[in-house]
This record gives sequence, C-alpha cells and structure tokens, in this order.
Amino acid sequence: MTQTATATAAVPAPKLLPDAQTVTAVRHWNDRLFSFRVTRPQSLRFRSGEFVMIGLMGDNGKPLLRAYSIASPAWDEELEFYSIKVPDGPLTSKLQHIKPGDEIILRPKPVGTLVHDALLPGKRVWFLATGTGIAPFASLMREPETYEKFDEVVMMHTCRTVDELEYGRVLVESLREDPLIGELVGDKLKYYPTTTREDFPHMGRITENLKSGKVFTDLGIAPMSAETDRAMVCGSLAFNKDVMEVLEGFGLREGANSEPKEYVVEKAFVGEGV
Repeated sequence: MTQTATATAAVPAPKLLPDAQTVTAVRHWNDRLFSFRVTRPQSLRFRSGEFVMIGLMGDNGKPLLRAYSIASPAWDEELEFYSIKVPDGPLTSKLQHIKPGDEIILRPKPVGTLVHDALLPGKRVWFLATGTGIAPFASLMREPETYEKFDEVVMMHTCRTVDELEYGRVLVESLREDPLIGELVGDKLKYYPTTTREDFPHMGRITENLKSGKVFTDLGIAPMSAETDRAMVCGSLAFNKDVMEVLEGFGLREGANSEPKEYVVEKAFVGEGV
C-alpha cells in the first residue's frame, strides 16, 4: 500500500487545458491593466519582440485565444505578458481573474515583425508604443542584442493617464540596476513617457511630439534621419497608420522579416474589445 501511494504521489498532476502553462505571478497595476508571468514551455524558442497565442477555454468549451506579445526577453526562464482589462471582453473578462497556480493556454509558435532581424543596421532605434503596446518593447529593452546593435535606444510611450505609464516606468527604472544587462544599458536608453488626458511633465501624442520636433529638443538629440534611425511601432491600427506616415516623412521605409528596412510595425496588437 505504501509503495502504491508513493508512486501515485510522484506522478505530476494532469494538465487540464491544451498547451497548458501555469501562472506564477500576477500584478494588477490599476483597475484597467495587469501583468502576469507563466511557466515557459521547454520547446519554446523565440526572438525578443515576438508574440504567441494565449488564452482560456471559452464558455462553448473551445479555446478562446488572442495574440499577446511576450514582454519578457528571450533569455528569461518564464514568460511575462501585459494586458488590459475589458469588463465584457470575451477573453480578458476571465483572464484578469487568474492567480498563481492557475493554468492558461499557450500555443508555443512565436511570430512577429518587431525583431532586430527585420531592421537594417543603424545607430539609433525608436520604440514607439501606446498603452499595452509597450509589451514587446519590455522584451526588447531587456534584450542584450538591442544595446549591442544600437548606440541609442529611445522608448516613447503614450497613455491617457499617469497611472497607465506605471508598468513601463517601473521596468525602465529597474534596467540600469539589472545584474545581467545593467552595464549594457548604461546611458544608451532614453525614456520619453507622455500622457494625453492628465497633466504630466511631457504631454501629447507620439506623432505630435515627433512632427513638432519637441521630443528631439526635450531629449537633446538630433532629429530623425533615415541614414541613422530605425523604428518599431506597436499600438492600435489608427496609431500605427499615423506613425507610419510620420516615419515615412522622415524618409524611413517599412520593412519585414523577409526584407529588412528602416522601420517595422506590429499588426497583431491586442487592443479594445478583448
């Protein structure tokens, strides 16, 4: 009897979901935003900046999946994600209630365009994001290759209110003290958060601050140039379109994994309605 009981206890608990991974940590930044970490599939290899499909079982018994950028870097032993909360959203209405020990579905097939391979070599890279679009850049800002390839890294992040910037602020402030990449980051990273609805030292949309040149003046840096500058964009479809026009006004061209150019755009952004 003892041997049988011991043998049974040694068998891992069966996973209840397909492609299941276990939640290890959850942090609610406010009533609209949360981040969480899950175990990493042993088979998963990805490039910092890519996304995967994650989700839960829907009410109809079928997997309910959405594309989520991996916010942790490729070297991390776990996977981090950053999400909005939509009260009546098919997925996030359920996902926002997860806690450590719960399982989520994670399809280990990473894809995406916000990767270094899709950009031509340059001297300065711009990460341009609104809201939870900062997630892939949370990965890239912790990726050693970012600082090995570029002399300067500019993170522009725009949200409606100050508390929506908190995830990015905490991350950026931790980078220089990071034992793995702190020395690489040094003074290369320039962080430019702005708000659109609440008073803050820097305000305005990313497009406005680029077109007016305000961001160049505020940071004390040279204007954008197609010869030296590269950019990555992640936000709503409307934001992406507006930023693309501004970047092309500076002479930058859109690239892809198969044809690297001066800028790339992530079109699988998880926005409103999830």
